[in-house]
Amino acid sequence: MTPSDYCAGDSNSQICFALEECSFGSILVAASKIGVCTIALGNDPHTLIHDLQYPFPHAEFAANNKFGQWIAKVVYFIETPAIELVLPLDIRGTALQRKVWQALQKIPIGKRMSYTEIAQYIGKPKATRAVASACAANILAVAIPCHRAVRSNGNLSGYRWGVERKAELLRRESLS
Repeated sequence: MTPSDYCAGDSNSQICFALEECSFGSILVAASKIGVCTIALGNDPHTLIHDLQYPFPHAEFAANNKFGQWIAKVVYFIETPAIELVLPLDIRGTALQRKVWQALQKIPIGKRMSYTEIAQYIGKPKATRAVASACAANILAVAIPCHRAVRSNGNLSGYRWGVERKAELLRRESLS
């Protein structure tokens, strides 16, 4: 995706989405013609649908349960994260965000990496805050496992979908 396409919000796209319930509450999985572009967790399905418009301000939205296999894979991963979640993804972000997200996808289940270590891994050792910002901008919960990013002292920090969910994901992954 070019920087201008990213800023424009990709005005010619259609996004289909489906909702499901899991132990974390509601889950929304949305997909473009390329692949899954959003996985969101929350307490209220209506809020998840409403919030879907922010990363895709010019897209057309349609509820669609045709990709039930994808949402089932996501729910299964959340409940029992034994193997990596593999889905076709439509990852949209800046060049730095994409580097960070690629690094996050390489962190094995049950492992954690500090924001500083991720910055070093991507060759930007002074970009710790930018790494944290990229994690905060991630809209693909669990597919891009930003929950595995922690502070340098190992403590948990913010998580777009709630620190409690982050802690529980890490706990479940540690049992795998």
